[in-house]
Amino acid sequence: MRIAVTGSSGLIGSALVRSLLADGHQVVRLVRHRRALGPQPDGSLGIGWSPELGQLDQAALVGTDAVVHLAGAGVGDRRWTETYKRTIHDSRVGGTRTLVTALLAADKPPAVLVSGSAVGYYGQTGDRVIDETAPAGDDFLARVCVEWEGAARPAAEAGVRVVHPRTGLVLTSQGGAGGRLFPLFKLGLGGRLGSGEQYWSFISLVDQVAALRFLIENQELSGPVNLTAPEPVTNRELTAALGRALGRPTPFPVPEAVLRIALGEMAVEVVGSHRVVPRKLLDAGFRFAHPTVDAAARAAR
Repeated sequence: MRIAVTGSSGLIGSALVRSLLADGHQVVRLVRHRRALGPQPDGSLGIGWSPELGQLDQAALVGTDAVVHLAGAGVGDRRWTETYKRTIHDSRVGGTRTLVTALLAADKPPAVLVSGSAVGYYGQTGDRVIDETAPAGDDFLARVCVEWEGAARPAAEAGVRVVHPRTGLVLTSQGGAGGRLFPLFKLGLGGRLGSGEQYWSFISLVDQVAALRFLIENQELSGPVNLTAPEPVTNRELTAALGRALGRPTPFPVPEAVLRIALGEMAVEVVGSHRVVPRKLLDAGFRFAHPTVDAAARAAR
């Protein structure tokens, strides 16, 4: 297959590209940096786009079977100023609109668009078990996710199979939130965040990549699909699992008040609770390599 990928230099995108190339697929990276244009050492092809300007080279989609859209400013990369909140929004919603416009202008659109989303769609759900039938929340990230998914709707209306992977916490030491947690835990400085009773819906990087590929290949799946392990756990339980995996104590809790001072509005995502399960993946027969938090923590080291 020929598969176009946005966000290919990010944590998930780079792992997905490696997996696809290893299995002999052709990968087109949609990139914004000139140094990444043209044939790449790994065998992929870099083609330019400017999502903020609404520009995408039409050659990117010629002969493409699938598009995986993962680009977007990192939610946890900076403090949520009003300016950065706009960046989070526009990088997702505007980028998706640019991609969909080009996709629909192609002589033969790709058969499937896997267009990113997140479990933040549901807002804060406490200890209630949530699957893909749950309604959207009403906090900042929930509203972003609603618009983000909505920006891909014209593709679905035109007959393209559109899937929205609503991703949870990708548990890995290679980057993302996990990449910031692991160094502290390795030093024995880890601990629960806030009360520790909030649910965190996690997934291993291996399962995240495998699930994205499953969404590309399984023609029966469309719409929102939760990409989380089957057994969400509390932050306290996840903290304990990381300690066990690394053989380190976890004695240093961080009070919620400190998190709110340090992180500002973004603290709601740390102390908030999402107890999300992957109902559609399980019903479709997807098998997790790391279904439990201990298995995912060991794999993440």
